[in-house]
Amino acid sequence: MRVRPTLLAPLLVLGAAVLVAAKPPMRFQPDPSSVIAAEIAFSRLAQEKGQWTAFRATADDDAVMFVPQQVSAKAWLKGRADPPASVKWSPSAVYVSCNGNLAASTGNWTRPDGAVGYFTTIWRRDKKGAWKWIADHGDTLAKAREAPEFLSGKVATCKRPARGEGPPQDGPPAAGKDAPLPPPDESLLWSAQVAPDGGRRVTVRMWNGSDYDIVIDDRVGAAS
Repeated sequence: MRVRPTLLAPLLVLGAAVLVAAKPPMRFQPDPSSVIAAEIAFSRLAQEKGQWTAFRATADDDAVMFVPQQVSAKAWLKGRADPPASVKWSPSAVYVSCNGNLAASTGNWTRPDGAVGYFTTIWRRDKKGAWKWIADHGDTLAKAREAPEFLSGKVATCKRPARGEGPPQDGPPAAGKDAPLPPPDESLLWSAQVAPDGGRRVTVRMWNGSDYDIVIDDRVGAAS
């Protein structure tokens, strides 16, 4: 009679493992302040530890940069020595997707030599919920953009899928290993177009409930 409890123990452990595997994915609030905090921490890390060190520490594995052509950030940053002094930057506006997993920030930067410019960074939550940047883009300017008195943060309207595409994005996730995956959140979209001469256009569009608003439209001329 003592064999039965011994056999049940592994079954109980297996059942617990199945329950853990069926746990729904983490959900996050679409909070612009968390993106602002990540951007400020990113800039502070650059000042304290070095510019490219900070870029390496905060980039996701598939992150891209424009130098001016699009390159893998991980490959481009590998082994790159930090400059003696880092560029300084601060965000002016932040846009977050409805599900809180994607964001875009834009603002001004200043180099140690006094040169000024702007940046746009695309952020994405990793599996642990931390913000990691997946695209970094910017350019110099003859005169810095006027900085707003207050930082602004906007959240996209939830974009419901068309009929037959699955449950609404803001509905509860289906359970079970055979449940269909929820449709991707398309409330915040970004794109980058790079010409052979190095000119590029980076745009971010946000769903307003009936159409997309272009909230960031950066255009860079051909590389000199």
